[in-house]
Amino acid sequence: MGMPELLTPRTAAGRDALAALLAAPRESVVGLDFDGTLAPIVADPARARAHPGVVPALSALAPLVGAVVVVTGRPAAVAVEYGGFADAPGLEHLTVLGHYGAERWDAATKETTAPEPPAGVAAVRAELPAVLAAASAPPGTWTEDKGRALAVHTRRADRPDEALELLRAPLAALAAAHGLMVEPGRMVLELRPPGVDKGAALTGFLAGRPLRTVLYVGDDLGDLPAYEAVERRRGEGLPGLLVCSATTGGEAPVGALADRADLVVPGPAGVVELLAALADGLSRAR
Repeated sequence: MGMPELLTPRTAAGRDALAALLAAPRESVVGLDFDGTLAPIVADPARARAHPGVVPALSALAPLVGAVVVVTGRPAAVAVEYGGFADAPGLEHLTVLGHYGAERWDAATKETTAPEPPAGVAAVRAELPAVLAAASAPPGTWTEDKGRALAVHTRRADRPDEALELLRAPLAALAAAHGLMVEPGRMVLELRPPGVDKGAALTGFLAGRPLRTVLYVGDDLGDLPAYEAVERRRGEGLPGLLVCSATTGGEAPVGALADRADLVVPGPAGVVELLAALADGLSRAR
């Protein structure tokens, strides 16, 4: 069973993992980031929505594989809403891990489970406006409150890269003072609890499940821990396919991710093409 040439991994490890997924789909998991992977990057994160082809592609693919899990820094319920995942046919067993795994939404129950946010988040929330003012954050800088984390965006500033560099040190000091860490991304610095990342979320999801092969798709620095988790599994002899969604729209793909990926696709539209091709190939093989 073949795949379109443009969707063929460029590495031997990637090609082996794709072959393993196609040969034993029920022993495979498809892991997906949300923003930049399933949803195009937009200036206002509240306006982000999944590419229109995502739900149809996932609805066709999900019943054929062992599991599909969305791993995101967003609150789980927000990703479900913006993705259009609730009540979608074929996605009855979808899992969404929000806040880097601190929250979990299961399509089967429609329930979200999560512990209480750490106290440091509330302290940072209270002090962040004063810190940004003292650092002379330029116009266009704004804060996204994610509940369990706070993200400072500079994409709307006249010089977003310069604004990001200006804020790195003061935000790192603020985070450290309250036991948090700073996760950098494209035109964003996110202050959140340590020990919570997409690698830990993916590893926790896989624990105790009879799933050998992992396909993971991401687009930004926050996806590197998930890449590293898949690479560790490769070291144990388990197949893993790393895919980079090279987001279009004027921003270059994250080199650290693209360089380590087995396959690079052109943004969410390319991710949809990959998911649909997998679903088609598996359906034909049944």
